[in-house]
Amino acid sequence: MDSPTYCELHTRPLSFNSRGIKRSYPLRAQRRRTPSFIFPIHGWRVPTLVRHFIEHLDINSKGHFTYAVCTCGDDIGLALDNFMPIHVDSAYSLRMPNTYVGLPFMDVDPKELQILKKSQTEQRLHVIMEEIYDKKKDIFRLDRGRFASLKTHIIGGFFEKYLISDKPFHVDATKCVKCGICANVCPVGDILGGFGKMPEWQHTGECLTCFNCYHHCPHHAIEFGNRTKNKGQYYFK
Repeated sequence: MDSPTYCELHTRPLSFNSRGIKRSYPLRAQRRRTPSFIFPIHGWRVPTLVRHFIEHLDINSKGHFTYAVCTCGDDIGLALDNFMPIHVDSAYSLRMPNTYVGLPFMDVDPKELQILKKSQTEQRLHVIMEEIYDKKKDIFRLDRGRFASLKTHIIGGFFEKYLISDKPFHVDATKCVKCGICANVCPVGDILGGFGKMPEWQHTGECLTCFNCYHHCPHHAIEFGNRTKNKGQYYFK
């Protein structure tokens, strides 16, 4: 999960994790405020964590402009068409460098492509910001890509059922320096550890398989089964 997950309803963003979806959130959009949802796409779908959180919102956004911005590696399929639990007036996707390395044929983008994607996204972001500021409705700048339905409904279902798991994660004790970075960057607190401790994944079913721990490890000590061996690392700086 390269970008944070936010539900913005006032002047400050409300961040959340898996422990924050156990109760209802009675939130009311205030006058001149814009309810917005900002999150990454996982497996051509809105992440389960995000969907559950939005489903628990008791939000009255009537009369307010509501929008969503999501990030993806290449495209989002029909993620926002079929897996967004709330109506939004406009929606946008931003292509960022690939971070999913959990399959043998998937790796991070080459440096040149990383730079190109970030440059293009920066330009697109200026347009998005103007449209959001002007509260333009029915604007859907989404990179759905080819075979969108197949990716979201078939491949995305396979991802959610079989590939979202912390069980393949393990640490190479000969490389790990017990810095605690992996535990600190985990967005759902799935890793037991910290400075001076060897990381342990809790296997509670809360892992997003976002690879944040893998990409932030300064010594490439974290692997995902044998599927990440000799692969690259990337996180936004």
